[in-house]
Amino acid sequence: MRLKIGAQVVALGVVVGLLGLLVWKITNQDQKQARKNAPAPKFTLPRLDQPGDLSLAALKGKAIVLNFWASWCAPCRDEVPVLERAWDRYRKRGVVVIGVDQQDLSSDARAFARKYGMTYPLVHDGPGEVVAKYGLTGVPETFFVGRSGKLVGEHISGRVSHRELIQGIETAMQS
Repeated sequence: MRLKIGAQVVALGVVVGLLGLLVWKITNQDQKQARKNAPAPKFTLPRLDQPGDLSLAALKGKAIVLNFWASWCAPCRDEVPVLERAWDRYRKRGVVVIGVDQQDLSSDARAFARKYGMTYPLVHDGPGEVVAKYGLTGVPETFFVGRSGKLVGEHISGRVSHRELIQGIETAMQS
């Protein structure tokens, strides 16, 4: 009986210790989340929708929607029509929607793009370098880059709504 209680006390101590380490890690980690009004982290990534690479620097002067997604993400699938409508509506006004596929196989991403009719530029962040620069916590996540090359508007974690997307685009077009 004493041995059983002793083992339970030790197990409880280990759990409390691990919980303490987790809390310490979360509160002391160096968050590198991209910040509003800071220059958008630059990248050059291979395209999924056509041969070649796409460079963020080459789009300076345009308003940009950066949408991070993956083929296995259900909310990503659900937001594709909203992003497509915005791309159709705003591209003639100098807005570029870029889909950044991450944590995914390129073949799965291409199949997803075909299935859901994604026509805006798509790139693949295989090693996760861009994800790290922007400080993503999951998918989908959306950032807005103003014509000045700085992050503007509200960063959206989770599925982007039509209202949020239009508001972010309008802010980016004016910046």
